[in-house]
Amino acid sequence: MAFNFDLWVDRSHSDSVKWDKYRGRDVIPLWVADTDFPSPPAIIDALQQRVAHAVFGYGHPSPELIEVFTRRMLERYGWHINPEWLVFLPGLVCGLNLCVRAFTTEGEGTLAPSLIYPPFRKAAKFSGRTQLPVPLTLQDRRWLLDFSAVEAQLSGAERLLMLCNPQNPGGTVYRRQELLQQHEFAKNHNLVVCSDEIHCDLLLEPGCEHIPFATLNDDAAQRSVTLMSPSKTFNIAGLGASMAIIPNPELRKKLVRARSGIVPEVDVLALVAAQAAYQHGQEWLDELLVYLRANRDWVIERINAMPGLALQPIEATYLAWIDCSQLPVDNPHAFFEQAGVGLSPGLDFGNRHFVRLNFGCRRELLSQALDRMLLATRSLQPN
Repeated sequence: MAFNFDLWVDRSHSDSVKWDKYRGRDVIPLWVADTDFPSPPAIIDALQQRVAHAVFGYGHPSPELIEVFTRRMLERYGWHINPEWLVFLPGLVCGLNLCVRAFTTEGEGTLAPSLIYPPFRKAAKFSGRTQLPVPLTLQDRRWLLDFSAVEAQLSGAERLLMLCNPQNPGGTVYRRQELLQQHEFAKNHNLVVCSDEIHCDLLLEPGCEHIPFATLNDDAAQRSVTLMSPSKTFNIAGLGASMAIIPNPELRKKLVRARSGIVPEVDVLALVAAQAAYQHGQEWLDELLVYLRANRDWVIERINAMPGLALQPIEATYLAWIDCSQLPVDNPHAFFEQAGVGLSPGLDFGNRHFVRLNFGCRRELLSQALDRMLLATRSLQPN
C-alpha cells in the first residue's frame, strides 16, 4: 500500500478529545468517531500552502470546491445538484440542530431512529421539541427501522423525520426499497426529512451502494435536507466543513434563517481541506477502505468469539455496535473501561446493554484492546 495506516501517531498531547479523556490512565480510547490515521498528504499540502499565504480573513466556498463536490455527487450517485442548493456549515451536528429549529415550532415534534447517534436525540431536547423514537430492530442480521411500531403513537404534530444512512450505530447501508419505505412514511405524514449521510464514503461490504435519500424521486428531493461532509472520511472532523443539500427553496430559506447570526461561516482552512479531500483524496480513501475492511472482519471474528458478546455484520462505517446483553454486568461500558478499553456507552444511543467500538485505528492498538476485552470477558466465566 502507498499509505501506511499502521503508522503510530502520538495524539496524547494534541488537544485530542478522544485521547485526552483518558490522559494519565492505562485505557485505550476507541470511543468517539474520529480515526487515528493521518489525513491524506494532499490535504496536508493544501493546508500548508494556505497557511504560508499568511492571511486568514473571511472566506467563502470557492467555485472549485462547489464544482468538485457537485461533480462527485453526479459521478457517484447520478445526482444533478444545482449549486444554489448548497448551504455550507461548520459541522454536521449543527445541521441536525438547525433542521429541528427550522422545521418545527413549539408544540411540534420530531421522529428519529432508536438506536441513534446521540446528537439526534440532543437536537430535539436542546430545542424543547418532543422526539418519537422509531425502533431500530435486527432483521436478518441487519439493523432496520420499524415504522409500523410508531404509527399508532403519532399525534399529528410531528413535522420532521431524522434519518441516518449509513446507520450509526449498526452500520446498515439502506437498500432502495428500504429507503422508499422511509419516503412513503414521510410522504404519508407530510414530514420534512433530514438525512445524515456523513458516512456515505465509508462502505465496507462489497456490493453495497449508497443511495442518497433525495435521489429517490422528486417528492423525496423536495421534502429533504441531506447532510454530508468529508470529515469522517478523511479524518478532518476537527476542521469542520459540511454541506446541507436542500433542493426545495422554501426549506432552504427556513434553514438559512435559522442559522443567521448564530452559526458562523465555515473556516477558511476547513474549506481548503474539503476541496483537497474531494479533488485528490480518492487514492488514499481506496486504500483506507481496504484497511478498514480487514479491521472490521477481525473485530467481528474476535468479538463473536468472546463469551457474552455478539456483533452483527457491519456494512459501513468504522464503528462496531456490540451486544453485551448476555454479559453478567450491569454497566458494560464501565466494565470494559475498568479493563482498560474506552468505548462509547450504549445508553447514549438508546440501549445500555450495548457498547460502540471505533476500529478506525492501527491494527496493533486494536489488537491490544481486543486482548483486554477477551481477558475481561473470560474473567466472568465460572472456573
